[in-house]
Amino acid sequence: MGTKLSVSLEGANSPEVAPRVDRPPTFDPQYGFERPRKVREMKATWEEMEQWKLKPAQRDYCAHHLISLMKCQTQNAPFAGHACDGERGAWDKCEYEDHISRIKEFERERRLLQRQARKEAVSA
Repeated sequence: MGTKLSVSLEGANSPEVAPRVDRPPTFDPQYGFERPRKVREMKATWEEMEQWKLKPAQRDYCAHHLISLMKCQTQNAPFAGHACDGERGAWDKCEYEDHISRIKEFERERRLLQRQARKEAVSA
């Protein structure tokens, strides 16, 4: 709750060090890492997502888990509650890890922007 407020206040007070979430990162994703980072890739195809009528918000890196959950629910209907616990857990875990990775990327971008602003202030 407080993080969202502090981030929005920071964006209003000093927009030059606040990352934009509607744009790609401004820094190289490999910057600061010794070994190359693993590139994230979609495992579900657009055709599969269209076939299962996923909403735009559900078309993320965890869509393949959601599709397997939906398959399980249709196969085990109307008693899909306990039969699909494994698929539900896998999808929830993937969504959680995706959320955490987005938070980490936001923080990395914010800290690199602050570092860049400090370096520019020292050189000026």
